[in-house]
Amino acid sequence: MQFTKFFFHFLDSRLGQIDRYADESEEIQEQQLLSLIDSAYDTEWGRRYNFDKLVNYEQFAKLVPISSYEELKPFIDRMMKGESDILWKGRPKWFAKSSGTTNDKSKFIPVSQSALDECHYQGAKDAIALYSRINPNSRLFSGKSMILGGSHKLLEASSGISVGDLSAILLQNSPEYFSLLRVPEKKIALMDEWESKIKAIVESTYNQDVVSLAGVPSWMLVLLKAVLEKSGKKDITEVWPNLELFFHGGISFLPYRSLYEQLIPKQGMFYVETYNASEGFFAIQNDISDRSMLLMIDIGIFYEFIPMDQFDQVSPPIIPLSEVEVGRNYAMVITTNSGLWRYIIGDTVRFTSIKPHKIQVTGRTKHFINAFGEELMVDNADRAIVIACEATGAKVLDYTAAPIYMSEGNGGAHQWIVEFVTPPSDIALFIDEMDKALKSLNSDYEAKRYKGMALGLPQLVVAKNGLFAQWMANRGRVGGQNKVPRLSNSREYIEQLIDLNSSM
Repeated sequence: MQFTKFFFHFLDSRLGQIDRYADESEEIQEQQLLSLIDSAYDTEWGRRYNFDKLVNYEQFAKLVPISSYEELKPFIDRMMKGESDILWKGRPKWFAKSSGTTNDKSKFIPVSQSALDECHYQGAKDAIALYSRINPNSRLFSGKSMILGGSHKLLEASSGISVGDLSAILLQNSPEYFSLLRVPEKKIALMDEWESKIKAIVESTYNQDVVSLAGVPSWMLVLLKAVLEKSGKKDITEVWPNLELFFHGGISFLPYRSLYEQLIPKQGMFYVETYNASEGFFAIQNDISDRSMLLMIDIGIFYEFIPMDQFDQVSPPIIPLSEVEVGRNYAMVITTNSGLWRYIIGDTVRFTSIKPHKIQVTGRTKHFINAFGEELMVDNADRAIVIACEATGAKVLDYTAAPIYMSEGNGGAHQWIVEFVTPPSDIALFIDEMDKALKSLNSDYEAKRYKGMALGLPQLVVAKNGLFAQWMANRGRVGGQNKVPRLSNSREYIEQLIDLNSSM
């Protein structure tokens, strides 16, 4: 504990800088933008858009276009072949392979040295700094941290350039002293075959003093159950009595919280959400009584936002951080120190505070259901699932949903396929409670459900045990950075799942 307090003491000056977010966000973000422009003025992108003449946000917004991945891809492809000074100064050595949650197409996100040092690693340090305020009596560095990443196989794209999961890139470049604080050892963490890796992690960690966990909730759950099976203990506190913290991210924790509380029945267990993507480290939960996250505004990222209710317009409005409003859903647009210029990342967020700016991730620009004008977001679905579970005693492992489109003689509806850890006491009651919750959370959904005129009662298919894990494996999506798509306007995913469920 003394070592932890000693380490936390060195974080005080950083916490003072973060405290400036509340009153100086506009100035901080302007400084970030001008620094990014200055760093890239002599790149191909910088010369194309006259970066040497840009002196403020207004000029930047007028001259530099909004970019999708498809629009940046030709430049990224050239960077992956070894060309220098294209989107960012120099020649990035690493490209993070996206898990492709919107569709099956992989994306390759450049990761510069600047992004590693000033964004990803700084974000991790900031998460610890903010946790030191949440739990000043922490013993975080008295034991080991278990970090569960994705598939860690790095492939050579061209001479001196590697591609792979962000977690592999971070691990390969982490300082040597980091290995003293984490488990499993690097050779196990770098294994790319998931089932073998889980077994190796369990063998090497179940008898260690693990104090903290970090990873995606769904995959960490798989690991924790494997630890219990190996150890023969009834819960994780018997295996790791000093466990105090889980840094989680990637998907909503709401549907999983009750499962974790059952596995780790411990007073003083802290669950802290982080928002760390291949494109950057964006936000950290700094108050466990509030599931919002603090937007990190001084670690190499400039933010803009598109109101989601205007996202599909030909020329939607794009606003800086200083103009966002509490309660509105926005698509996030980022400019980063890896050369992503005004890039639509695909995530949607809602602001819960502007002094300082705090957000909740509400879904994806393409991961929602709007077949009947209901504008159902992932955040609505996650919260409705939790409410239905509380009402029926159920516990949910995974789910996805898609519309049933109107046809002759049949109205529209949403179809859900849900894998339960503990089935509900009454399936009909679960559906009804979920439906009522969705109505209370989403006024558009409520309007479309009025007397069932446009949208009927949700339909639910109960998944067999292991369905989602098998489906993800069939798609080559096994591992910590791969996520089950929650909502879709297309029936492609749900039809695959229903077919597989029938054959199991």
